[in-house]
Amino acid sequence: MSHLINAITKQPELVVHTDGGSRGNPGPSAVGVVIDAPDGKHLESFGKYIGKTTNNQAEYKAVIEGLKAIKKYGPRQVHFFLDSELVVKQLNGVYRMKNPDLTPLFHEVKTLAASYDTTFEHVLRVKNHLADIEVNKALDEAASSHAK
Repeated sequence: MSHLINAITKQPELVVHTDGGSRGNPGPSAVGVVIDAPDGKHLESFGKYIGKTTNNQAEYKAVIEGLKAIKKYGPRQVHFFLDSELVVKQLNGVYRMKNPDLTPLFHEVKTLAASYDTTFEHVLRVKNHLADIEVNKALDEAASSHAK
């Protein structure tokens, strides 16, 4: 009988760092997601090229990708950390949604986040560097594949 080497273990609580970036605004964009257990154990990280968007759209899409990725861990609580003060304040209800291009993304985040006890906190870019690295790797890979 074989055992799965990388079996997903259920995590009641997760810490998720997300970042979205655009080279140009709008321009080629990517998201980065880093998922950890609260004790700091690294569970997963990835970047994904998402095409041409604005920076704010990329920030929202990063949260969406993070919310989709955590489902397999079965958490009850999820703590998101982003370096986009605008997105955090909109998600926390401090700022109203005024941009019609961001509204559907806002609603998608709220719908996906409703399954969890979710918090969104702003952090300085330096504290979000691993997610930023994933964004830049995805953008660099996309640029090099388009250059061929």
